[in-house]
Amino acid sequence: MAQGRSVQVIGGGLAGTEAAWQIAQAGVPVVLHEMRPERSSPAHHSEHLAELVCSNSFGAQAIDRASGLLHEELRRLGSIVIQRADAHAVPAGGALAVDRGVFSQDLTETLDRHPLIELRRGEVPRIPTEGVVVLTTGPLTSPALTEDLHRFTGLEYLSFFDAASPIVVGESINYDIAFLASRYDRGEAAYLNCPMNREQYLHFWQELGQAEQAELKDFERETAKFFEACLPIEEMARRGEDTMRYGPLKPVGLFDARKGDFHTPENRSQRPYAVVQLRQEDKAGQLWNLVGFQTNLRWSEQKRVFRLIPGLEAAEFVRMGVMHRNTFINAPELLFPTLQFKQRPTLLAAGQLVGTEGYTAATAGGWLAGTNAARVVLGQEPIAVPKTSMMGALFEFISSASPKHFQPMPPNFGILPELPDRIRNKQERYGRYADRALSDLSTWSYETLRPLSPLCSA
Repeated sequence: MAQGRSVQVIGGGLAGTEAAWQIAQAGVPVVLHEMRPERSSPAHHSEHLAELVCSNSFGAQAIDRASGLLHEELRRLGSIVIQRADAHAVPAGGALAVDRGVFSQDLTETLDRHPLIELRRGEVPRIPTEGVVVLTTGPLTSPALTEDLHRFTGLEYLSFFDAASPIVVGESINYDIAFLASRYDRGEAAYLNCPMNREQYLHFWQELGQAEQAELKDFERETAKFFEACLPIEEMARRGEDTMRYGPLKPVGLFDARKGDFHTPENRSQRPYAVVQLRQEDKAGQLWNLVGFQTNLRWSEQKRVFRLIPGLEAAEFVRMGVMHRNTFINAPELLFPTLQFKQRPTLLAAGQLVGTEGYTAATAGGWLAGTNAARVVLGQEPIAVPKTSMMGALFEFISSASPKHFQPMPPNFGILPELPDRIRNKQERYGRYADRALSDLSTWSYETLRPLSPLCSA
């Protein structure tokens, strides 16, 4: 055990939680700083670690999907976040979704019980100048720490807007209209689907486009840039009549058991013009999230407009959609693939702060930053994950992309090195990518991680 040399992790989100756990599991003491509940943020609702503030889904499970491959890589590397996500999973078709309250409470209690983890509540306004430090403060880094980070890097920040979807009570949904199904019968029928005919859709589209938005602060209005993978639903509506129908309201690949296959000649006339999907939030099925309905509408407008959706006429909202500014650093200018700062290798960063997108990517960053922080303390060389793995490719990308046009990047197969053979079938190609990634990761982890901690190669 390392004596007298603790690592400071600043920020108790997914990345910070994972980082603190990996450091402690390597036998290195760690102090995990979380400013809540002393200071809250526009997006959080509790004081628990690893609180999920947007969706409750970590993305698709199958390893021929980018998120699913990253899940599996993290499982094999001993991720505490993915372990607990698996333990608290709720039905979500082919996705890994969790009961968010139980999930974050369990992680909070698990870390609090670890003998090498000290959880300190309160804001850290400046980057500690001594010792090994991991920054995992996320997209809502406090203004004081943001300013100190700005002084440290000497670079301008980039920002985009992220938004959370509303959640409604299951008992308030009209099940005479809404039906359970998953697209193309993939996985269990775990999504509630609210179908619209053309007249209903056009009315909804018009009202959504005219609805009143919440007012943005001046600094947000001046610097705002939407992240294309997480557009507010009203922004989609403004981009054209059919934009939503080619996005979250896509009316294809669904089967209503009460009416039969919409693609048969006798049922084709009943095929929905658009479909709103809801995903289960909790194990009991009492709460449902409107998929793709990130929004910055005023709360009264959300209730008015979203109740125009067939099946949600009497919807009871337990959380309204919110929107906030996300801040991230220019990682290609500042970071190595090890997630160490180039100008100070004892300072590391992970999570959305470094320009990765999504819960699983934040967890992966926490794993790597935490592992390397422990290695620095233990006098070992920091590691970079193989570029053929989804994790390695992601951190290689954010550390080597064009700094001039850098934007947040989610896990995707487009960042992986090409296969030796050209494979036209996408599913087969992604399967081959996944097989190579897991094989290379297994060999690398056995050779590289085993000396650090026996837990890493479990």
